[in-house]
Amino acid sequence: MNVIFVEPNFPKNQRQFVSGLAQAGATVIGIGETDKDGLDDQLRNWMVDYLQVPSVCDERALTHAVQSVQSKVWVDRLEATVEAHILPVANVRQACSIPGISVETAYLCRDKPAMKAFLSDAQIPTARFLGSGDWHQIENFVSEVGYPLIVKPRSGAGAAGTSRVDNDDQMRQSLEASGLSQGGEVAIEEYVEGHEGFYDTLTVNGKVQYEFITHYYPNVLEAMRQRGISPQFITTNQVDSNPHYQEVKRLGRQVIQALKIDNAATHMEWFYGPKGLKFSEIGCRPPGVGAWDLYNVANDVDLYHQWGRMVSGQTVEQPLSRRFCTGIIALRPERDGYISGYSGLDSIQRRFGDSIIDCHFPDPGTPTQGVEAGYMANAWIRMKHRDFDELKRILDEVGQSVKVHAQ
Repeated sequence: MNVIFVEPNFPKNQRQFVSGLAQAGATVIGIGETDKDGLDDQLRNWMVDYLQVPSVCDERALTHAVQSVQSKVWVDRLEATVEAHILPVANVRQACSIPGISVETAYLCRDKPAMKAFLSDAQIPTARFLGSGDWHQIENFVSEVGYPLIVKPRSGAGAAGTSRVDNDDQMRQSLEASGLSQGGEVAIEEYVEGHEGFYDTLTVNGKVQYEFITHYYPNVLEAMRQRGISPQFITTNQVDSNPHYQEVKRLGRQVIQALKIDNAATHMEWFYGPKGLKFSEIGCRPPGVGAWDLYNVANDVDLYHQWGRMVSGQTVEQPLSRRFCTGIIALRPERDGYISGYSGLDSIQRRFGDSIIDCHFPDPGTPTQGVEAGYMANAWIRMKHRDFDELKRILDEVGQSVKVHAQ
């Protein structure tokens, strides 16, 4: 099977999808923004060809590159796994008559107000919402729903560009920063109180083959705004055995069915609180921040290979062991500047070495990255344990003990 994979070189984990396709026996052609000479030998060897474009989000350039490949070989699939690439690739897929996720599904998974309107019509419980560039519509929505509210880009990913607003002054500042006065639009949502998590799947022919449930500590918006927090997310090994997760699984499957997702990885965010379980948003793509790496360790599986098999039209067959809970903790520098060193690592290694999967500690002298840059922006540790509560306790200990010094 001939598969075009969009942007194999960046971000770094993209190469694992190329590897998964190659392992599954697919003939892989890459299209990306990096010069071919900038690709390492291993990545080049997994592909039979590679074409460079100025931007993979430039649909005209991407269409031209795909058609160039089609002039030489039959193309069975055109795949992307990065949020910003999903809709452009769907448009090119349609223009080039290649099967896969439809433009409608890709659009609904990208445009948050349209997504919520569609799923609300399908009786999926979600926060009240508005997508608009009209000040008067926004004022009416604020008056009707009341503060606090969440303001975010219509097509953002994760917590990028997202803010909580609690009063008129904050709303005005947030809207001005969003570019509303220059003709832009924003998504505004009711603030949903409660615990936040995500539900990920590998869905084949519309049926969920693999599913994973993961918890944020604390919720993402708080984690991405406060330097003093060492945020975590932890995936549970009780997806099948704990009855409390059945509601999350039912909700996730309803969303996938409503959006007509047939063969794809999915990533769905949810909240659970005083108003019950609420859908937040879904991406028709794998989760970011190395979540699949944690799922692989937790379940003795290679999801990249299984994804490659799915894309190649083969059966997804490796069972999930549910042996471990796994998680990551982000360790933030004490200030902006340059990393000068670390403390507390030796103690953590002595006490919890058997639980450590891997870690990343940038060399002293490395520039720090801002809190909003995410869980893997600076230092981090990934860990495992058979018991969820014990893993949470260990990660808390790491957050309290390990310090990232900067100057």
